Amino acid sequence: MKEAFHTIFEGGTAEIVMKKSRFIAAVYPVSTEARAIEIIDGSKKKYWDASHNCYAYIIGTENPIMRCSDDGEPSKTAGRPMLDVLLARELTNLVVVVTRYFGGTLLGTGGLVKAYQSATMEGLNQSIVITKQLGLQLQITTDYNTLGKLQYLAAQEHFTILSSDYSDHVILNLLVPPSKLEYLSKKIAELSNGSAILDTLGQVFFTILDGYVHLF
Repeated sequence: MKEAFHTIFEGGTAEIVMKKSRFIAAVYPVSTEARAIEIIDGSKKKYWDASHNCYAYIIGTENPIMRCSDDGEPSKTAGRPMLDVLLARELTNLVVVVTRYFGGTLLGTGGLVKAYQSATMEGLNQSIVITKQLGLQLQITTDYNTLGKLQYLAAQEHFTILSSDYSDHVILNLLVPPSKLEYLSKKIAELSNGSAILDTLGQVFFTILDGYVHLF
């Protein structure tokens, strides 16, 4: 399992015009191929009067599913160039649909490739791109004498504290890289003289956006 990958938190739309042809790009986050196909079908219905509805999508991090379509444009002038943009940005779990309204002037092979890639890039520019990181969610039960030491350790190691519950003891919920578990276990035992209790709650993907932690 990859410990980090780039994807879309929130999709966006953009429009460019080349020689009077309109290219409307729409970007969506998806986690399944069925959802990607649903979005593509929806775009075709929404823009039923368009000349073309081309698309590209990538789903998964291990042996990802990759599909694209020129939807009637000359071969490899639309879908594949769009897919190349996604691959160059190392993105996954997203679908991009670029709708074209023909403006009456032929763009040629090079012009079409440029148009579809430019529209895709503009759509991505209007989207929120994030890095999802794999984290291990841990719960530490400790006393107040050890709390400050653990908070300092978390700050030094850039571990994310999700929550702190205070009663007759303290319960900290942390996100740490899976590779740090053994190190952290030893440090907690050392700092608490063996009194702190460490529980593993499971693995999650997360991102930090505008100072907030989002779990997936």
